[in-house]
Amino acid sequence: MIDITEMNDRMKEIAGELPGVMNSMMGLHSEVVKDGALSARTKELMMVGIAVALRCEPCLWKHVPEAINLGATREEIMEAVSTAIVMGGGPSVAYGSMVVLKILDEMNV
Repeated sequence: MIDITEMNDRMKEIAGELPGVMNSMMGLHSEVVKDGALSARTKELMMVGIAVALRCEPCLWKHVPEAINLGATREEIMEAVSTAIVMGGGPSVAYGSMVVLKILDEMNV
């Protein structure tokens, strides 16, 4: 499991060293996740799939809970993982099963 507190502390540290970059990144993130033609929930599900395909565990610890907070179900999250498997092949199967299921189990979803 990723230590979420440590990850957040490290991100604050980077923001202190690269304020322009991180402010721009956070502004971009805020703009992208707004409801638009796609709902924020759908966008979070997309980010779950992309994070599995890219094998970014810290990303999953952020985006799986965000998707759940926006009303996504376990079934929807697993369907996002299945999309990543199509795009990412075997490594996405291994990663999706190890990380996403661990997060969902810890959240009792």
